[in-house]
Amino acid sequence: MTASFREGSGLIGKWVTNKNTLEYIGVWEKINNPNFNYPEFGVITQEAGVNRFIMSVGQWVSRTKAVGMLVKAGRYGGTYAHKDIAFHFAMWLSPEFQIYLVNEFQRLKEDENNRLKLEWNLQRTLAKVNYHIHTDAIKENLVPKEITKQQASILYANEADLLNVALFGITANEWREANPKQKGNIRDHASLEQLVVLSNMESINALLIRKGIMQEERLIELNKVAITQMKSLLQNNTLKKLK
Repeated sequence: MTASFREGSGLIGKWVTNKNTLEYIGVWEKINNPNFNYPEFGVITQEAGVNRFIMSVGQWVSRTKAVGMLVKAGRYGGTYAHKDIAFHFAMWLSPEFQIYLVNEFQRLKEDENNRLKLEWNLQRTLAKVNYHIHTDAIKENLVPKEITKQQASILYANEADLLNVALFGITANEWREANPKQKGNIRDHASLEQLVVLSNMESINALLIRKGIMQEERLIELNKVAITQMKSLLQNNTLKKLK
């Protein structure tokens, strides 16, 4: 229960006697209450609409075993309802509230649609980026630098450092030693292009691991991937639009 109808009990009585109200709260109970008394609800809907028909919240709860509303007696008593039902009562009571609620719903849906459109545009842009990565040819000025033979011969226990060396040319610890005043780690200071390539390299490395390729060989292959993709991205203006 999230809302209280502690004022205007006469209005609550008129509202709950209304046949449209009974149909609404009946549907709500069917959806949310497995113990709802369907046969008794059928009797009530047949009775509703005639002039002699009278219904109260207490009668509704006792006759149908409803859980959407509750009546409490005493100093802090009152009629309480689930927020769904409270909204229905407020819209019945106030046309202004109904208009406000409809407008607010439309505003939220519009905001949601705008976010979805933004996500779709971002996905489309990244798709273009990946297309250029696969189609552009590298002709000169290799970026990043090729790893040395000494680096290729070293086995890195941490697979994350394997990717760091392939892309940045150094391990995370080597970067920290060279940049003692910098906050974060080497990846926190990476460019957008480097982060895109790093994400691609993680997938490629996983594939190479499943194929049983040794770490030394994977390092050489990943470095080639980093060189090719970084060069492609730096020649392409698509990512610049995202910055």
